Amino acid sequence: MERFLHTGKKSGSEEKDEEPRTSGTVGKKRKHRRYDDTYLDIGFTSVDINHEERPQCVLCLKILSTESMIPSKLRRHLETNHPNMAKKPRDFFSRKLKELKGQKGTFFKQASIPSNALLASYKVAHRIAMCKKPHTIAEELILPAAVDMVNILVGESAGKLLSKVPLSNNTISRRIQHMAEDLNDQLIEKIKGKDFALQLDEATDSNKDAHLICYTRFVDCDNIVEDLIFCKSITAGIKAQDLFQIIDTFMSENQLDWTKCFGVCTDGGRSMSGCYGGGLQALIRSKAADALWTHCIIHREALASKHLSPPLNAVMESVLKVVNFIKTRPQKARFFRKMCEDMGSEHTSLLYYCSSRWLSRGNVLSRVFKLHQELYSYLVEEEHECANNYLDTVFLSKLAYLCDIFDKLNALNLSLQGNNTHILKLSEKVSAFRKKLFLWRRKLIEDCYNDCFPMLHQFVTSNDVCLTHELKSVFEQHLTNLSCWFEKYFPENMEKFVWIQDPFNTSAPIEFSSVEEEKLIKLSCDKTLKVKFSSMGLEEFWISIKDEYPMLSAKAQQILVPFATTYLCEAGFSAVAVIKSKYRSKINVEQEIRVAVSKLIPRFEKLCSAQQAHISH
Repeated sequence: MERFLHTGKKSGSEEKDEEPRTSGTVGKKRKHRRYDDTYLDIGFTSVDINHEERPQCVLCLKILSTESMIPSKLRRHLETNHPNMAKKPRDFFSRKLKELKGQKGTFFKQASIPSNALLASYKVAHRIAMCKKPHTIAEELILPAAVDMVNILVGESAGKLLSKVPLSNNTISRRIQHMAEDLNDQLIEKIKGKDFALQLDEATDSNKDAHLICYTRFVDCDNIVEDLIFCKSITAGIKAQDLFQIIDTFMSENQLDWTKCFGVCTDGGRSMSGCYGGGLQALIRSKAADALWTHCIIHREALASKHLSPPLNAVMESVLKVVNFIKTRPQKARFFRKMCEDMGSEHTSLLYYCSSRWLSRGNVLSRVFKLHQELYSYLVEEEHECANNYLDTVFLSKLAYLCDIFDKLNALNLSLQGNNTHILKLSEKVSAFRKKLFLWRRKLIEDCYNDCFPMLHQFVTSNDVCLTHELKSVFEQHLTNLSCWFEKYFPENMEKFVWIQDPFNTSAPIEFSSVEEEKLIKLSCDKTLKVKFSSMGLEEFWISIKDEYPMLSAKAQQILVPFATTYLCEAGFSAVAVIKSKYRSKINVEQEIRVAVSKLIPRFEKLCSAQQAHISH
């Protein structure tokens, strides 16, 4: 029973057994020898491994077990493995220890870089992608130039720190890949749950590889966002079904809702605009029934302006024949340039004609007309059959007229290009041009064309040429036909959208419901909104009232947000032509062009936090 009684005092052995123990330990804690400074006399230092102190030989760098932390065992290692060093003094082992510590510091410095260098690497890669330059330019030019400048202006120590920024070819490629993925994630996050419009086009690059490029436009935080959504390689055919498969796969992979797509803009190609059966327009509407298809206004303008009457078309063919005669022969092009220089001409070369370029025809004609005297002298020496054309006043009068009219068409084309445009704004410009055609025709009949056709007027007055009735008829007929072609390619009636452009002075259209008409009347009587309307852009105004007038705002956005041209796609293919040259034919175009043209900024801090800072390789 004594063991159940509290005696108040324990024996010494009992007190030793009752020492407090750490919770969860089993048995007694093992004891080990600690390192002593005198162990360096026999060539050993210590290292900490898993919170245990272990001996390390300063000669062979071998780490022994914890139980070997005994002078006899350490001396036995020295005499057995390094018998020639057994009698060396302490100073010898001290020098070896310093060398060992120096090697450790050097290895650590070489195997790691500062986190700021990682951020700098991403920043440089971003600039390289935006400038569409080869990846090797960072290591071959940017970094050496930056180090040279820092060495001169700051000091060599700063130059050594700058040289740690990883900028090799492979490193830059990885950085661009990470940024492209981040930009895609940002864009998809912004699009999800919102109505969006698409702009599509396909083209072939210099390596004969076909690409389908797609831009999107949507409203985000009271702003309209335009950005590249993808640029996919076309590995199969370019039929409508093949193109739709690429688009639909992207939508599925990124979990985008087809029903949110309310506008698609393409060119007039059969595969891109077919509305029956297997056309792309029909396939998209099978997924997005309310999507409004728009034929690019710039392409329509180019189609309407390409038709020429036979007399004017003969002039155009003669000009192209002469241009090709000179430009396709390097020796003749050099002789022509030398002759222009000797004659003191403003220009020394002709321009190639490309039917797929919107401004090409007007630029080629203008350059030929400015050099018509030089062309006559050169073609006479070459005994070319078209030489006398450039001395014929009738031919040159027609050429001057074509220069004037295509200069006006090019001005219209340029006004239709650009970002953040909508169909109402561009339709106004086309309507104004159609009205100008009637004005120019009337001025031509009245012989008051000096302001309308300046090059023709200057040529006629400087050469004392009188335009015959037949020649005037040719010009008048061309203007009449041009007006008819514009009417054919632009049949839309934009009068029903006047309420969007001026909601305070117009009545509601017929298709409005009673509720919508009441809301429009209420809006038109709001003086505060009228002041706001005069100080804001059209899209900005209708987006800003989406909470107060949701039905009217939604209707207006369905007209203002969809693309009216494929300008962004054309600009994207221009970027592809720069990025994918014959020297970079294997490059990943989608990643490069996304970083190059995207208006979003990569999340550099997030990218750096997901990467380990290491040296370039």
